Amino acid sequence: MLRRSIAVLSCLAGSALVALAAPPETESRPVTETINGVELTDAYRWLEGDNSDPERMGVLTDEVGTWTNAQNGYTRGVLDNLPGRRSLEARLRELMEVGAVSAPTMAGTRYFYTKREGAQAQPVVYVRESHDGEPRVLLDPNTIDESGLTTVSWYRPNEDGSLLAFGMYAAGDENSTLYVMDVDTGGWLAEEIPGKVNLAGWDADSQGFFYQRLEDLDDAYSSVLKHHVLGTHHRQDKVLFRQHDIDFFYGDSVSAERKAQLKTTWGPGGFPSEDGRWLGVIYYTSTADMDFWVADLDHWRRTGELDLVPAAIGVNGTIGSSHFVGDTLITQTTYGAPKGRVVAIDLNNPGIASWTDLVPEHASQVIKGVTFSRGRIAVQYMDRAATRIAMFDLRGGSLGDLEMPGIGSGSLAADDDRSEAFLTFASFNMPRSIYRVDLASGERTLWERPDVPVNPDMITVQQVSYPSKDGTPVSMFLVHRKDIELDGDNPTILYGYGGFNISITPFFSATMYPWYEKGGVYAIPNLRGGGEYGDAWHRAGMLENKQNVFDDFIGAAEWLIEKGYTKPERLGIAGGSNGGLLTGAVVTQRPDLFTAAISAVPLLDMLRYQDFLMAKYWVPEYGSSEDPKQFEFIRAYSPYQNVKPGTKYPAVLFTAGENDSRVHPLHARKMAALMQNSTASDQEREPILLWVDRDAGHGQGKPLHLRVRDVADQRIFMMWQTGMLSEGG
Repeated sequence: MLRRSIAVLSCLAGSALVALAAPPETESRPVTETINGVELTDAYRWLEGDNSDPERMGVLTDEVGTWTNAQNGYTRGVLDNLPGRRSLEARLRELMEVGAVSAPTMAGTRYFYTKREGAQAQPVVYVRESHDGEPRVLLDPNTIDESGLTTVSWYRPNEDGSLLAFGMYAAGDENSTLYVMDVDTGGWLAEEIPGKVNLAGWDADSQGFFYQRLEDLDDAYSSVLKHHVLGTHHRQDKVLFRQHDIDFFYGDSVSAERKAQLKTTWGPGGFPSEDGRWLGVIYYTSTADMDFWVADLDHWRRTGELDLVPAAIGVNGTIGSSHFVGDTLITQTTYGAPKGRVVAIDLNNPGIASWTDLVPEHASQVIKGVTFSRGRIAVQYMDRAATRIAMFDLRGGSLGDLEMPGIGSGSLAADDDRSEAFLTFASFNMPRSIYRVDLASGERTLWERPDVPVNPDMITVQQVSYPSKDGTPVSMFLVHRKDIELDGDNPTILYGYGGFNISITPFFSATMYPWYEKGGVYAIPNLRGGGEYGDAWHRAGMLENKQNVFDDFIGAAEWLIEKGYTKPERLGIAGGSNGGLLTGAVVTQRPDLFTAAISAVPLLDMLRYQDFLMAKYWVPEYGSSEDPKQFEFIRAYSPYQNVKPGTKYPAVLFTAGENDSRVHPLHARKMAALMQNSTASDQEREPILLWVDRDAGHGQGKPLHLRVRDVADQRIFMMWQTGMLSEGG
C-alpha cells in the first residue's frame, strides 16, 4: 500500500516538483548460496516468483503479484501527477496517431503491406492488385480482438500471391499461431498451427510449406523444422530435424559437452529454394556463429531421409540473405570476412573451401543485408552507421550505387522476377518514407510518407567521434534544435544498446520532437557489441569484453560534459533489453555521472539470468556464471550484485512486461527493490520506480494506447529529472 498520497507542489528547483510517498516496503528474505567458491546472498530471491520446482521457475505467485501491484500504484501516482503530463500525452497521441505503413511484399501481380491509421490499436494487412491499385483489407486484428492486444506478427504470400500465411499472438507473448488465407476470397483455410511458429518457405507448387515452431512452449530449446501439406492436421506434419536431436546434425564430430551446450543455443533453422529442389539448413551456435549444411529435397521426398551435406561447420561467422539460382546459392556471409562478403556456393560441392567471392569484403564498410532482383544483387552497406546500397550483377560485376534520398538508414524490398523494388528510408530529420524504385534505371518516386505534424527542419544532426577508456574511437550521433545554445546546461538523453551485432543507425522518431522543441539534446553512440563496424566490433563487446560496452557509454557521457553539451545534473541515460543491462551496469559503476536512468525490460541479475525463459540462447553472448572463468567477469559488472548500500544513486525507472517471453520481469522487480532499499539519495527528488505492464511482453505488439502511455512515462520522467519541467515545460 502507498503510505500517503502524492501532492503536486510549486516548483522550487531542479527535480523538486512533487512530494512523494516512500516506495512500498519490500521484505528482505536472504538466500545464501555458493557459486564457484564465492558465497553470495540474495535478499530478494522471492521476487523471482515460484522457485519450488524447476518446472515452475519464475512462475508468478500471488504475493509477488500483490507486491507488483503496489509498486505499479506507486509509480502511476508519481508519473501521472507530474506537471505537464496531460499536455505531453496529448501531444504524443497526436504524433503517434499519424499513419504508419510498411514497404510492400510483391507476389505475382499483388502487393501486400501493413498500415495503421489514426487511433487504430494495431496495423492492418492490405493487398493491392498493382502498386497504385485500390487497397483491400485482408486482415484487421482490431476487429478480431477489440481489446487491441492481438497483433499480426508476420505474413508471407506464396509465389503468385493467391495464398497468405500469417502469424498472430496476443498480449505481447510472441507465441505466434500460424494461419493461412485465400487471398481472392479473404477466407481462412482450416490450418491452425500453434507454438511460436515462423514460416521457412512455401513449396514450389504452393501445396504446402516448411515452418519452424517450438514443440513445447514451456521449453524454449525445443525448436523443430517441419513440413506441412495444406488440408492436413499439423500433427501429421513431417519432421525434418529437431533441436533435441543434436546427434543427427553432428554425429561423433563434437564432444558430448559441446552437444549439451548446443542444445540450448539458438538452434536450427532452414530455408528452401523456390523451385523446391534444395534446402539450406543452419544451426545457430551463438549470437555470432552458425553451422551450415545443404540438403537435396528430391532425395528427402523419395526416401524420407534428410541427407545433410556439410558446407561450413565449426568456423566463426554466419550466413545471411540468400538466393538460389539453379544449383548455386548466392549468400552474404561473415565467414572469413568480419565486414561481410557475398559468395556463390555450388550446392553439389558446398564445402567452404570451394566458395567463390562475388562481392569481396570492403576495406571499411560493413555488409548489413543483400536483396535480390531480376539479374541484380543489391548490397546494403553500412558506412559509419549510414546506409549505402551498391548494385552488382549475378557474377559480381559492379552496376553502380543506388542513389539515396540523403544520409540515413535504408532497406530494400525486391523480388527476383522483376527490377521493381521499394526503398524504405529514414533519418533523424526525415520521416520514414517509402519509394518505388526501378533498379534498372534508378528512377525513384515517392510511394508513401506519413504527414507528421512536426518540423524536421528545426533540428540539426551531426556525427562526432570520441575516445573510449582504452582509446578506441567511437562514433556518436547528436540531435538537437538548431538554435539552442550549447552552454553546458542542456537537458540531454544518452541512449545506447551495444550487443548482439545490432546496429543503431539514423532513425526518425516523432515522439522525440517534444524533447527537441523544449531544447533537449539526444545522443546515440555506436557502442562496441553492436554491428555498425562489423563482426570484430561485435565481438569486442561480448563475453569477457562486455565491459568495453559500458566504458564506451561512460566515455560518451564524459565527452558530452567535457565538450559543453550538458552536465551530470542535466544528463539522463536510457536503454532497453540488452540496453537495459547497459544502463543498469552504468548506474552502478558511475552513479555520479547522471541524474536519471531508464532501464527497460532489462537483464540485471547476470548470475542467474540463464535459468529463466529462453535466456540460455544468450550464453554465447554474455557467458554463464556456471563457468568459473566467465563467472569472474560477469560478477564484476552484473548490476544486481554491484548495488552498494548507502550510495547516492540517480533516479531510475525500471520497466518490464509480465508476459515477456524473452527477459523475465524478475530482473526489474529485484533490482527496483534492492535499489529502493540501498540508495542514499532523497527519494522525493530521485526515486526508484518500477512499472510492470501486466498486459504486455518485451514490447512487441502493444496497442497504440499502451504505447502512448509508455512513451509519455519515459519522456515525462526524463523531463522531470533533467530539470526541463522546472523551466515551464
